[in-house]
Amino acid sequence: MCPICGEKHCYRGITPYWRHAIDLFPEYKKERIPVARFLCRRSGKTFSLLPIQLIPYFQYTVHAVIGALVLGLKLWESGQRGFHGASVEMDPESRVTPWLIAYWSMVVIRGFQHAHATLMGWYDLSGIRSREGLGGWEETAGYFFCFGWKEKIVRWDLLQAPVTRYSRQTKRFIFGTPSQLRIREGSLSRGTIPT
Repeated sequence: MCPICGEKHCYRGITPYWRHAIDLFPEYKKERIPVARFLCRRSGKTFSLLPIQLIPYFQYTVHAVIGALVLGLKLWESGQRGFHGASVEMDPESRVTPWLIAYWSMVVIRGFQHAHATLMGWYDLSGIRSREGLGGWEETAGYFFCFGWKEKIVRWDLLQAPVTRYSRQTKRFIFGTPSQLRIREGSLSRGTIPT
């Protein structure tokens, strides 16, 4: 089904575009990858099929973002400044800053909050509470604990379970919003994954 107009088989494949994908764990790696693109014949607009391990409009992979937050959380739990401490431990070529990790934290928490009801079907999230003014670390820790994301380097199979399961169930990204949904809804609401 076309994510632009909603009709079946109204789109055709066009030339893919290339984008960077940056991973940080176990080591810094930056690659160019192709992303499939399609043209909606009805509207003349294009959409792409972003791989599940990427976040719309992010160069950093889901694995990199979650890994940086796990590292920041571990530092925060030990009494250190999590955003700054996590950025210091990154490869300097990665250009990860405390501000960027703080932004990732906001995007991840917002994604979990929007996905909470669906995720509750698979995980016991009863202990997670959203609280204003706490910087989100408590809420982040709650979600990460429920998903088993405790290690400094989170294994992709542990990351993949809630991210992929949510996307298959809802046809949406858990983090980020792709352009075709921004265009259709005219807002920055949750992103979809075309089928």
